[in-house]
Amino acid sequence: MIVMLAGGIGGAKLVSGFYLGNLASELTVIGNTGDDLKFLGLRICPDLDTIVYTLSGKVDPKRGWGLEGDSFSTLDALKILGAQDWFRLGDRDLATHVWRSSLLAEGLTLTEVTRRMCQVFGVECRLLPMTDTYVPTEIVTEIGALHLQEYLVRERCRPKIRQIRYPGIEESKPSVAVEESICKASVVILCPSNPFISIGPILAVPGIRSCLRDTDVPIVAVSPIVAGKALKGPAAKMLEQLGYDVSPTSIARLYSDFLDVFILDERDEILRAEIEDMGIKVQVLNTVMYTLPDKIALARDILKSL
Repeated sequence: MIVMLAGGIGGAKLVSGFYLGNLASELTVIGNTGDDLKFLGLRICPDLDTIVYTLSGKVDPKRGWGLEGDSFSTLDALKILGAQDWFRLGDRDLATHVWRSSLLAEGLTLTEVTRRMCQVFGVECRLLPMTDTYVPTEIVTEIGALHLQEYLVRERCRPKIRQIRYPGIEESKPSVAVEESICKASVVILCPSNPFISIGPILAVPGIRSCLRDTDVPIVAVSPIVAGKALKGPAAKMLEQLGYDVSPTSIARLYSDFLDVFILDERDEILRAEIEDMGIKVQVLNTVMYTLPDKIALARDILKSL
């Protein structure tokens, strides 16, 4: 079983490479829920939804999230009524959130709701939320503490970051399915996702990091930083503002207590020795995924490199 820790668009890209490379039946994805929010009375799970929409072929290809061809009539009508509209939710996307929220209100766990969502959308691999507990990530900035989505979407990443916190995470726990998937994995892969807001919340759930340290199978991380830049999202800005070098070396160091193999992009091969000095094996591959063949090729190259 291939287990992947994933969040954000970069995570969904690599997951799709494994999924569409005829590995769906072997794949279990542990999805980040630290970016979940409650908006308009609904439970929104952006990273879980992005993975489901991507794997089902329904994602908006231009944005990398949401549903292709969606309309926004409901949100426009809510704006007229005075409701907040900074978090843009399409009409069909809203249906997902209404459905999820109603099932959660009935007492179902997020794990069970996500299983049903995968079934409805025809997603054949297993997708597991990192925890069933609502633990939204908080960004402490120069203008105060913000929910992650307020920072990303409403404020457009403009305020300077002072700290990233995971309030309530200490009281959360992984589901039995999450723990078992790591224990039974043949390989665990950390996607090229933001280390603070996509992978960080998963690792902060009590028990997950220790499971990774204790397992004997290879644990692999793919760098989200290439040639000093993040290909998508604010990872580079966050590294800089939190006092880290904007470098794959910083990513490797964040995972060094459990990591076995680090996938470095060809453009950063000069950093190989620096990362290997941490006791981590380095494989140099082309990690930039512009097309579907790029995604499938990277997935296959990662497995060949082990």
